[in-house]
Amino acid sequence: MRRFLKWVGGGLVALLLLVVALLSPAAYVEAFCHAEPPTQDYAPLISSPERQRREANTYLTYPEWHIVYAYDGLAEALKNGDEHGFDYWESIRDFWKADCALMRVADAHGGADSATRMTIATIGVSFTLEMGLKAAYEETLGRFFAFLRGAEKTPQDVVARDMAADYAAFLRQVPWYKYDFAKAVDDLWSAPMPSLLRGWERRLALGGEWKAKIAYAGAIASAVEATGEAKLTIFSVVSGLSRQTLEGISDVTVVEELPQGFLIESPRYDRFTHILSEIAKAGGSIEEIAGNDDVMVSFTVAPDAAVTGLPKGQTIARFARAGFGNGRVLLSVKVKDLGDMMRAVPVADPGIEHVFDY
Repeated sequence: MRRFLKWVGGGLVALLLLVVALLSPAAYVEAFCHAEPPTQDYAPLISSPERQRREANTYLTYPEWHIVYAYDGLAEALKNGDEHGFDYWESIRDFWKADCALMRVADAHGGADSATRMTIATIGVSFTLEMGLKAAYEETLGRFFAFLRGAEKTPQDVVARDMAADYAAFLRQVPWYKYDFAKAVDDLWSAPMPSLLRGWERRLALGGEWKAKIAYAGAIASAVEATGEAKLTIFSVVSGLSRQTLEGISDVTVVEELPQGFLIESPRYDRFTHILSEIAKAGGSIEEIAGNDDVMVSFTVAPDAAVTGLPKGQTIARFARAGFGNGRVLLSVKVKDLGDMMRAVPVADPGIEHVFDY
């Protein structure tokens, strides 16, 4: 009995230490990653509250995108390697590094409300746990079974590789909980089994992970349904182009003409970056987005390369892109500089990666 109680006590201590480790980065950000907000005197062109968004949100949307980019990196690593080749720990570290830097900048642009801070902390802890568990497994047992398999991927490895690429592309425009994990599980189990050890190991390890995500996704979908989904479109003011030219750009709706240009409505997320690029290439200027005059843009650059050809702005953070071998720079710029910037720097790799809406 004494030995059992000792074992239980040890388990509780280990669980407590795990909880402390998971919550510590979020607690550090909340305690130390803030700045005094300056006086804001910008008068927005878009005055309707339902068409405005908080300026701080352009910085605070990055943590969710960091998770998208982590899956981009994992998909890249799986093109020619295995799961253990991805640097999970680097991805976790850079999530919190970026979160701290961005919270400080966000404070200078209105700050994050308590609900947003809680959301970021929650997804950060969840991401840390998920990546930590994947690292603990893939860098030990996963690596061992990959070694036994040899250099040639099994059909199950191919399913995992293709699923990672499909999932990464899906996340750029659609929330993760809407992904068809059930189909991925079916594909994993229907693939032939030339290598019994690696095949069964992938079926059990990845199949278990994806089934857990099915259950978690259902809970998230129910919560979102109860609270309402985020708005999927955003309003901007564009000058220098005719109504006909703007209406010729896919997914752009011209709402009305203002003294400063045309008010347009367009999709958010990944599509928004490409719409802004099309406007810039057509000779247009972006005057304002959702009532804001500042926006964050990410760039991909060669490792340790000087950041050149970028507009005047504030460099917020710079770190490696896990899985790719090059770097990412987060830059705060004036919305009015976007047109010139996107004419000078392509939406490509290396180049402009993403314009973060609000």
